[in-house]
Amino acid sequence: MVKDRLVTPSYCYILAANFLLYFGFYLILPVMPFYLTEVFHAQHGMVGIILSCYTVAALTIRPFSGYLLDTFSRKPLYLFSFFIFTSIFVGYIIAGSLTMFIILRIMHGLSFGTVTVSGNTLVIDVMPSSRRGEGLGYYGLANNIAMSIGPMTGLMLHDKFPFHVIFMSSLISCSLGFVMATFVKAPRKPPVPREPISFDRFFLVKGLSAGLALLMLSVPYGMTSSYVAMYAVQIGITKGVGFFFTFMALGMAISRIFSGRQVDKGKITKLIQIGMYVVMACYFTLAGCSLLAQWNETVPKCVFFGLALFLGIGFGTMFPAFNTLFVNLAPNSKRGTATSTYLTSWDVGIGIELLAGGYIAQISTFDKAYLLGACLIVISAVYFKFHVAPHFEKNKLR
Repeated sequence: MVKDRLVTPSYCYILAANFLLYFGFYLILPVMPFYLTEVFHAQHGMVGIILSCYTVAALTIRPFSGYLLDTFSRKPLYLFSFFIFTSIFVGYIIAGSLTMFIILRIMHGLSFGTVTVSGNTLVIDVMPSSRRGEGLGYYGLANNIAMSIGPMTGLMLHDKFPFHVIFMSSLISCSLGFVMATFVKAPRKPPVPREPISFDRFFLVKGLSAGLALLMLSVPYGMTSSYVAMYAVQIGITKGVGFFFTFMALGMAISRIFSGRQVDKGKITKLIQIGMYVVMACYFTLAGCSLLAQWNETVPKCVFFGLALFLGIGFGTMFPAFNTLFVNLAPNSKRGTATSTYLTSWDVGIGIELLAGGYIAQISTFDKAYLLGACLIVISAVYFKFHVAPHFEKNKLR
């Protein structure tokens, strides 16, 4: 049997655009807490509030983005939001006050929320449905490659150059990504009857239970992205912290290639549960690294970087499966809504983490924050197994 063709020029262009977009995003992500504390002298709690503005803005716009994508042509919205996201890096370079920085972060969050929903929906349009899981796996792999080198590059630049050099690097990366995005040829979207405005036009109601499970997973993931460098210092790791993201991205890359093909074989809920068990064990161990550091200096370092690899494997196993789960619960005419619900659920958890993680770290320690994240994964795993998985099997459309 001949497989439908997955690798086309448009698919390659949108993969390149996605990589360059996320490279610019991940380049500044781990240095933002340092930027706020070193330049504006913000406390940990204030850092969490400021960083959460970005995520709150992104999750606020995503339901509307999904509605617009299902109503109008998708590529123009993708290009417009990509251009705005890229342009705001110029603002970071010239911003001279904390107030201006917060305004720019909100605008950046709005454009990020739109461009990611648009890109995620557009890539589904340019790939055959029979290879959707595999195609989404490779699409996410572009994110992982960006994650593997973006944070590490950002931390290296932070050690040697002023912050405006990092922002300029992100600007160049996203500008190249925008050029790649212009070459994507989107298929013509067939007209669909306009439905009255309702809650289901902005959120995929059948996907809300899965969204809750995903939300609880995104909280500890967000803690890893935002605060793992600071936690490393707490347990005595001062050099090579950027390699944590490299190992994590490597694990994601390995697992995505495998999991995408298994998703196309229908093993969606099974893959999600396996991934949950892996990351659950990792976060309990990560929280215990602070105790290991009191006993031995070398062991925590080995465990710390080893956990990064297994965290990547766990999350990389789940991501294509979760994405496909939401899409398979929706008709083609609500593909944008399904994608926005998937990404909104993720962003709500990230936003909660940015607020709670910084606050917990301020009144306690980062290891307690990771312990809380591990407990949330336990709750999510139980909820998914006994409610979300049966609900999906009953309501899936393909």
